[in-house]
Amino acid sequence: MADFLNLTDKRVLITSGTRGAGAATVALFQEQGARVLTTARTKPEAMAEDLFVAADLTTEAGCQTVADAVGQRLGGLDVLINVLGGSSAPAGGFAALNDAEWRREFDLNLFPAIRLDRALIPAMIAQGSGVVIHVTSIQNRLPLPEATTAYAAAKAALSTYSKSLSKEVSPKGVRVVRVSPGWIASKDSNELVERVAHEAGTDYAGGVQIIMDSLGGIPLGRPAEPEEVANLIAFLASDRAAAITGAEYVVDGGTIPTA
Repeated sequence: MADFLNLTDKRVLITSGTRGAGAATVALFQEQGARVLTTARTKPEAMAEDLFVAADLTTEAGCQTVADAVGQRLGGLDVLINVLGGSSAPAGGFAALNDAEWRREFDLNLFPAIRLDRALIPAMIAQGSGVVIHVTSIQNRLPLPEATTAYAAAKAALSTYSKSLSKEVSPKGVRVVRVSPGWIASKDSNELVERVAHEAGTDYAGGVQIIMDSLGGIPLGRPAEPEEVANLIAFLASDRAAAITGAEYVVDGGTIPTA
């Protein structure tokens, strides 16, 4: 597989690489011989120091810290993967979302990608090659109005921004691709279930049912595993996907009912 994907010695930054799909992506790229750097607010005890940079990517200073670390530790970049995202907004629909909640969702789900792209893509253009992968969400097309309106709007903005970026930088040798997961079986999704269940006055199973109903069901019958999302990211980052740019790839078990 290493020869097929051709990731050996690729210099790779993966944001939010300490849990869920991000951690699975870090593990897979390391397995395939890439030189990986990842980031989050806090380093897990088991993670090697040279693999990690601590930063709060919801801030300009945090993004600059990571961009500086890329230059110092990797000497440049071949692949930039923005996995960072999530939602802490309360349930209750649009009326429950004040300005502070909206800002938090965009600060987490949109601006880190914009800032890191602005800092790191120019060097990719200068070297004439690079891959940028933004992890969006099927909620940019299938929002859950009870709890994730602001998150969905931020991911939709990320998707539109990514498409525009691809049109600008692809002629200069830098591919930009989107990966759009549905429900991923991870700690983050479990926390969402628990929050929805609590606010609806039901148990965990009831929270699962609320989300499943909001999604219209998952034909595959289960959420995606983090490793399955990582597999798609790895292929798109590899030279095997050299003709792919500007596109969005959905991994959702068939949740979205249209092509």
